[in-house]
Amino acid sequence: MASPTVAAFLRTVSLFKDLAEPHLVSLTPRLRERKLKKGEVLFREGDPGQEMFLVRFGSVIISKPITGRVEQVLARMGPGEFFGEMSLFDQAPRSATVQADGETVLLCLDRQSLQEFVEVSPRAAAAFFSTLVRTFIQRLRASGELVAEVTRWGLEATGLDVETR
Repeated sequence: MASPTVAAFLRTVSLFKDLAEPHLVSLTPRLRERKLKKGEVLFREGDPGQEMFLVRFGSVIISKPITGRVEQVLARMGPGEFFGEMSLFDQAPRSATVQADGETVLLCLDRQSLQEFVEVSPRAAAAFFSTLVRTFIQRLRASGELVAEVTRWGLEATGLDVETR
């Protein structure tokens, strides 16, 4: 993997926007490339995981099974976006299913490589974690709004008056 090319890509990813060029270059050898074909499943909800992914080319669909073959699409991620970061910090199984929406190239950062990056570049790691926390907060807020909306739909479907308070 050509470090200057990967480092140039990393500059476009919000997660790495506060990292200086030398830190981006030092991170690139820690990333592994993964190619997916259209429809290929990267992982399913419940699978073990220990890496996060950056979408370099193409896109992925993140979904949760609802019942039988019915799945709720939670998000579509395209170039410069990332997912799977929770598995860097906990030992819990994957919380959703991810599959390629078309030909896709991902970059993987695993837990061990992140730990090495933290040891080598603690200041850069602090910037990375700060941006990651902001992303967690944004995603948590969006999840909270979705829960409220789904609850309203459920109440309306049962005929309860949601306007009464």
